[in-house]
Amino acid sequence: MSRAAQLAREGCASGSVIGADEQTAGIGRHGHSWHSEKEAGLYVSIILRLALQPKDLPVIMLMLGLAAQKAISETSGLAADLRWPNDVLIGEKKCAGILAQFEGGAVIAGIGVNVAHARFPAAIAPLATSLRIEGAEVKREDLLEALLRSIDEHANVLVNNGGDAILRMFARVSSYARGRRVRVEQNGAAIEGITCGLDRSGFLVVREDNGKETTILAGGVRPA
Repeated sequence: MSRAAQLAREGCASGSVIGADEQTAGIGRHGHSWHSEKEAGLYVSIILRLALQPKDLPVIMLMLGLAAQKAISETSGLAADLRWPNDVLIGEKKCAGILAQFEGGAVIAGIGVNVAHARFPAAIAPLATSLRIEGAEVKREDLLEALLRSIDEHANVLVNNGGDAILRMFARVSSYARGRRVRVEQNGAAIEGITCGLDRSGFLVVREDNGKETTILAGGVRPA
């Protein structure tokens, strides 16, 4: 993502892709590390110049999750789920993560997909999976091609039809969008409740057991 941000500041074209066979300092959300085994995953940053503003970043995150979920399902034949905002899951384990930021007038989309990992470090093994572990043999080149097509398709939906179209799509494919009991770590505290949809900006709304509705702006959402 650092290299992609530099290229964005230098004015590179929309759709430029920077990839790596291995990351030695892969970053997940909230400063977590991303396990990036050599030649086992798809590790790319994509530069997108869209007619959007930084305030649209929450919906952009959802859009990228939808694009990744579709590409993974199409190439692997596996049923992939989405956990807000854009973790791609197989069952309850994460197989792909996404970061996005604005830089140089562009969106930098950093996407990591666990493709051919045979195992994971003990600390994350209960949480992570790969397409291979789930029984699908997928070529990284095929997945990249499908991912770029899917991002183009979903970005066009967002730009041409607006954020509401993305929110509706997310609600259809994510088991976490509504009716799911979750636990969320937020601002040093934990809340539990039932998800009850997304607000107009793309943030998750959780109804706590006392009836209070809380908008989740950030934080790890997990099943409770």
